Amino acid sequence: MRLTVLSTLFLATTSLGAGSALAAGDLNLICAADVVICEQMKSDFEKDHDIKVNMVRMSSGEAYAKIRAEARNPKTDLWWAGTGDPHLQAASEGLTEEYKSPMLEQLQDWAKNQAESSGFRTVGVYAGALGWGYNTDIFKQKGYKEPVCWADLLAPELKGEIQIANPNSSGTAYTALASLVQIMGEDKAFEYLKALNANVSQYTKSGSAPVKAAARGETGLGIVFMHDAVAQTAEGFPVKSIAPCEGTGYEIGSMSIVKGARNMENAKTWYDWSLKPEVQSRMKDAKSFQLPSNKSAEIPKEAPRFEDIKLIDYDFKTYGDPEKRKALLERWDREIGAVAN
Repeated sequence: MRLTVLSTLFLATTSLGAGSALAAGDLNLICAADVVICEQMKSDFEKDHDIKVNMVRMSSGEAYAKIRAEARNPKTDLWWAGTGDPHLQAASEGLTEEYKSPMLEQLQDWAKNQAESSGFRTVGVYAGALGWGYNTDIFKQKGYKEPVCWADLLAPELKGEIQIANPNSSGTAYTALASLVQIMGEDKAFEYLKALNANVSQYTKSGSAPVKAAARGETGLGIVFMHDAVAQTAEGFPVKSIAPCEGTGYEIGSMSIVKGARNMENAKTWYDWSLKPEVQSRMKDAKSFQLPSNKSAEIPKEAPRFEDIKLIDYDFKTYGDPEKRKALLERWDREIGAVAN
């Protein structure tokens, strides 16, 4: 009898301990930012918390696809960073959890608007304008004119000198696609993209890869978020960033808790922590030069400021809608991807 009671107590204690360890000790995270800031965020969080972060780095489109595929049995707790459109898409499909952080009132209006428009299923963590970075050495050596407008990227001499990511995998490239549609109208935007295709040497998987290739001299120019181009300049590469003269779109890098997350409390802990001003002020140390969402966070001196850029009134609601996104990507696959160099 005594052995039975002891065994029962032992099993109960073991079960409680295992459950507590699971709840207190783990966080399964997708990071859709550059790998350097992903690693820094993981390291900083683990120093401050008794929680082990199991992190996977992937592009925004890939992150959305993974979370959607695992909807019935979520393996991810939290999705941090990456462009806001796929976060909004996940929110509209009920793939993410409603959560109002106590940090919400400290955030910039654009970050709060992102939360409100999604029913508080995502929130803005940083922002950045779309543009490009070009290798000044290559352009000087080859006598190319500085491209300051979208139209300039169609110059025949730039054949094979441009890289941009594939919008199916990259949130950056989807933002570019949606921005051009809003600037030009859909049919004219696709005519532009067909003409641009003649100058594109590669459609990369990652959104920041094109400007990294330009920095290394593998291509002349990469269409990216401007802060990614600035990061290469800060590393000492001959890269100049440009905000297009006709106007450009921008991203609200976002964060979402996955619906049915196994480590829900730990996800909320990261969520609140990552919105703190001191955490966002550290992003520049990883050469991440976006505009932080907390009003009190330090804005890196290198960060491209919205007030210096001709921004369009980017329609996040329309272009974060699953049907609109699907239709645009299918048309891109038919008219651009199928004939890509």
